[in-house]
Amino acid sequence: MPALVIVEVRPRAAEKLGEYSAAAGPTIAAFGGEFVDRGKFIEALSGSTTAHGLGIIRFPDVQAAKHWFMSPEYQAIVPLREEAADMSFRLYEVAG
Repeated sequence: MPALVIVEVRPRAAEKLGEYSAAAGPTIAAFGGEFVDRGKFIEALSGSTTAHGLGIIRFPDVQAAKHWFMSPEYQAIVPLREEAADMSFRLYEVAG
């Protein structure tokens, strides 16, 4: 079953965020992933969040998503990610 990685983003440095996004894209593609969409936070209708943005990445399956996240290629850019923004990553298996 396909998997989604939902990323909540709280930017720190816009220029670094652009560098991170450019570097992350090829690592995602190498594991069969693709960006589904991105969005800018508008308001909390219920609950609370500190995110300013959202990214949605689709992978062929849960294992591909896990392998991407733990890959040496992606882990090499984690320091850039940490300079660019605070991010939380959530992994979901798509039903149906």
